[in-house]
Parts: sequence; structure tokens; C-alpha cells
Amino acid sequence: MTGTKGGIKGGTVKAAGSWWKTGIALLLTAIMLFPVYWMLNNSLTRDEDMRRTPPSFFPAHPTLDGYRAVLDQQLPYLGTSLLVGLGTVLLTVVIAAPAGYALGLLRPRGSGALSFLLLAAQMIPGIIMAMGFYAIYLNLGVLNTLPGLILADSTLAVPFGVLIFTAFMAGIPRELLQASRVDGAGTFRTFWSIVLPISRNSVVTVSLFAFLWSWSDFIFASTLDGGGRYRPITLGIYHYIGNNNQQWNAIMAAAVVASIPTTLILIGAQRYIAAGATAGAVKD
Repeated sequence: MTGTKGGIKGGTVKAAGSWWKTGIALLLTAIMLFPVYWMLNNSLTRDEDMRRTPPSFFPAHPTLDGYRAVLDQQLPYLGTSLLVGLGTVLLTVVIAAPAGYALGLLRPRGSGALSFLLLAAQMIPGIIMAMGFYAIYLNLGVLNTLPGLILADSTLAVPFGVLIFTAFMAGIPRELLQASRVDGAGTFRTFWSIVLPISRNSVVTVSLFAFLWSWSDFIFASTLDGGGRYRPITLGIYHYIGNNNQQWNAIMAAAVVASIPTTLILIGAQRYIAAGATAGAVKD
């Protein structure tokens, strides 16, 4: 009887501790997500209600005028960001996947030094790289072009992608590679038919981060494509603020619309991210 009471008491204390932790987690989550909610709230608020004191936590007279303005003025910027993002993903995977295969499985001479250089490359400030690209692009005549912006954004994603692919592919059983060689497959055929399909989680992870970096890039966009015909959404919002500094609901609506693609991609790919990002963390 005493043991039963002790078990019930212990279970009650454990449940209370669990609820306490859950409450703290919900509170911290609400604090972190409050700016997102406030952005959505302001995007539905009329301009004349924007400066009310105290501010309203719910739009008293909801309006979609901000979203109409965004659809009229920001769609070209969204299209450019989508093209740049997809181009960056394609270029990153094409370069990083074979490099990760070479470093993780083929182990060429100097692979350790190359991995160190890739880590060091990620520490270079973006503004320094942007100024270097500006001087090169100016001489080549590729300023204010989509290929130039895609190439610049890829320099951020490729080192990360190579490290992710290397960590994952290094854990692929060597028996698979030996079996492919016995069947007559060469190095490229083994990579294309065996290694790359197995590395699906890593491909999704690298593609996602490459897309997010290019989608949110401002430094390269403002330096290399600031006055061009095709400008991404980050520059669209920046110039939109300058031209419409009184239409705060339109500015917030632009931010909401720009967040939708990345949010959907994150939700759809989250199960692949966990597997791809932790690849190579545990060795058998």
C-alpha cells in the first residue's frame, strides 16, 4: 500500500514537472513568434488605425489593401528571387555533391587541408566577398545579371554543402561501392546510381539551406544587382519602404508574402533536414 502511494505521488510530481516545462516552452515560443504575429496583424490593419494609442492586438477594421498593393508591385521581385533561389540550389548541388563524394569516399591527397579551407571560407564576411565579386563582375560585364547573382549566392552554400555531403557519404558502407565495382560500374556510375540516391536526405538539406540563403540575401543583391532590371524580393522590400514609407500595412504584407515560400519549404522538408544535418555525427 505504501509503495502504491509512493508511486502515485512520484507520478504526480513527474507530471507537474512536465507541465511546468511545457508551459515555459510555450511561453518562450510565444515570445519568439510575437514579431511574426505583429507583422501579420499590421498587414491587415488600415493606415489610419496604425498609430492608435494603445495599439490594437487585433485589426479593428481588417483590410487587404496591403496585399493588393504587394500583388501589383512585388510579383516581379518574387519571381526573380525564385529564379535565383532555384539556380543557386542547382549549382550548389552540382558542385557540392561530387566534391563530397570525393572527399568522403575517394579520399584524394590533401582532402584534410581542403576541408579546412572550406571551413575557413565560411568565416569570410559577406561584404568582403561582395566587394571582390563587384570588381570581378565589373571587368567581365556581368553586373546586374541573374547568372552573376546565382554564382555569388552559391559561394555561401557550396562550402556548407560539401561538408554536409562529405559527412554523410563517409558513412556509406564500403561494401556497396565494392559491389558496384564488381558489377563493372566506374567511379561516376557508382556516384550517380548508388551514392547519390542514398544521399537523398543530404541533398534535401543542402538544397533547402542554399535556397534560404539566396532568398534572404541582401548584401550580394544590393552590391551586384542593385540597379539592374531583375532584383530579388529583399531589394524589392527595401525600395518599397523608401517609396511607400507611410503605407505600413503594405510593407508588412510584403514581408508576409516573402515569408510564405520559405515557410512552406521548411514545413515540407523538416523530416529530411534532421536526418541530413546530423549525418556522420555517429559512427558504427
